[in-house]
Amino acid sequence: MIDYFEQLSAEEQQKVKESIQLLYRQTFLLERKYDRRSGRYQMNQEFYKCNKYLEFIRSYFSIMDIEVLENSQMGVIYLRGEQVVGEKLPKLATLYILILKLIYDEQMSAVSTSMNAMTTLTEIHEKLGMYHLLKKQPSVTEIRRSLALLKRYQIVEPLDVLEELDGFSRMVIYPAIQVVLLGDDARELLQTFREGDAEDDESEI
Repeated sequence: MIDYFEQLSAEEQQKVKESIQLLYRQTFLLERKYDRRSGRYQMNQEFYKCNKYLEFIRSYFSIMDIEVLENSQMGVIYLRGEQVVGEKLPKLATLYILILKLIYDEQMSAVSTSMNAMTTLTEIHEKLGMYHLLKKQPSVTEIRRSLALLKRYQIVEPLDVLEELDGFSRMVIYPAIQVVLLGDDARELLQTFREGDAEDDESEI
């Protein structure tokens, strides 16, 4: 492994380092990302840079018992393993992930030939209400913070500026949601949240 790295040019070594750092920081790399300015999906050069050195990067992470997996159908390279420790998300961001997963699954089952899914803030909040998970309307600051986190982790791509959010604000749901959470896991977690909220309600009486 070291021999392979040392045989690379200085420029290529730097690219490998950048790919490792980016993948470890983000957990996921998407092959295509939505560009707001053009209104189209564009190839993500970071994905292809990582893919070029994928075998070496896999060997590097294997030392830490971390798997580097590639799902060519979804167009995502991602890390998996007990050593992968993500950022602790606020409750609202966690609830958003659960609902986004359900919306993604619904849209994919309806249009099996597409990997793209879209939603709005209103739809997300309506589903949270349907599952009795949104006791009160979150503040705009909470919403923006949660969506900014999900954007950073390539779960969603808001099509409007976060500072101009409203109920009609649209967002792309990236395929990375598929490797973050399985459908059955999402439903189990939703039930857990509902049961936890019910216990909170009982304790307040």
